[in-house]
Amino acid sequence: MADFGATDLEALRAQLRAELAAAYPPELRNPGARSDSEAIWGGRAFAGSDDPQSVWMRRAAEKGWTAPTWPKSYGGGGMRPEEARVLAQEMAAGRYRPPLLSFGIWMLGPVLLEYATEDQKREHMPRIVKGEIRWCQGYSEPGAGSDLASLATKCEDKGDHWQIDGQKVWTSYADRADWCFCLVRTDATKKHEGISFVLIDMRTPGVETRPIQLISGESPFCETFFTGVKIPKGNLVGKINGGWEIAKRLLQYERQNISAGFGDGGSVGGGAAGDLGEVAKSYIGLDASGRLADLDLRRRITVNKMDFQALRQTIGRTAAESRAANGPSAATSIIKYAAAEFAKERSELMVEAMGDQGLGWDGDGFSQPEIMAVRGWLRTKANSIEGGTSEVNLNVISKRVLGLPDPK
Repeated sequence: MADFGATDLEALRAQLRAELAAAYPPELRNPGARSDSEAIWGGRAFAGSDDPQSVWMRRAAEKGWTAPTWPKSYGGGGMRPEEARVLAQEMAAGRYRPPLLSFGIWMLGPVLLEYATEDQKREHMPRIVKGEIRWCQGYSEPGAGSDLASLATKCEDKGDHWQIDGQKVWTSYADRADWCFCLVRTDATKKHEGISFVLIDMRTPGVETRPIQLISGESPFCETFFTGVKIPKGNLVGKINGGWEIAKRLLQYERQNISAGFGDGGSVGGGAAGDLGEVAKSYIGLDASGRLADLDLRRRITVNKMDFQALRQTIGRTAAESRAANGPSAATSIIKYAAAEFAKERSELMVEAMGDQGLGWDGDGFSQPEIMAVRGWLRTKANSIEGGTSEVNLNVISKRVLGLPDPK
């Protein structure tokens, strides 16, 4: 690997700054501009769309910015980690919207690079980079949540194809996804060693999705049903009955991604309603010294902000370790657990600071930030469940990070 000096990176920074400014649609500079909120996820629904977000996504994908460190041969940017960091810094400094949000980039792509055949990589990865296909994750089942290896969705060898029958649950955005990366059972006589990893086109006959409404009022999760679903033999990734290894690896990438928003001090640090300390001052008022008048709340907000900074530093350290080790480690469970607890605490402090105004669901008596705060507070309850429950992550930490023995 070449030794990139400060001069090289600063030249790259200047180049990227100019290219970003030229590629970014001016409509997105205006917060009130027309843009479909779903466009940021891409997919078949936005093929050929002139929505400003879709235009931005396509322009960024042409440069490889949606997956900057992926190989150019698969549509990525081919950047070294230090170059990708410069791109991320310039994106943040210029307040550019993310060009694409994608489970394909965050979770599926990295495991395809490790486990897929060359034909599978060339078929799927360029379309992931371009945002042409929106992916969902078929892992949890009604009887297989934390004990994921108990999954029962059946995959039978029918000679010239596989047939899938079963049900998944908590499938995020399954009703809007184009494809699903899915765990299925190919051997009923073994638990972990009887699982395979397959890719399913959601347009295939026999696939049905039903959204599940959450207490926050949103319905991002779905039930997904497979009834006699036929998929090509080439949609099996890795070895038959070798899916558990892929599943564990993908979960590391998922946990790394769930906590990634904490690393840049972005929306998680400030939140939709704004900086926690400043919001509290606006509702509670100041003391004679110009500080938040509620001493106890001031102390807890300060501790929360200190914890946030410590979390950011830890994320930076583990990210560097992941790059050195060519992939995430079990330490992602530490970040996932800490990030979930931080998010819940921060949302609770926000609602507490707003007082009665932090209890609004809708109506003229509440501002949009107040409504978003209470709904966001409810949404954070899922942070300790999705991507592996906090209890499961604590077990992973105890065994694989601390090396503690199983309890007797």
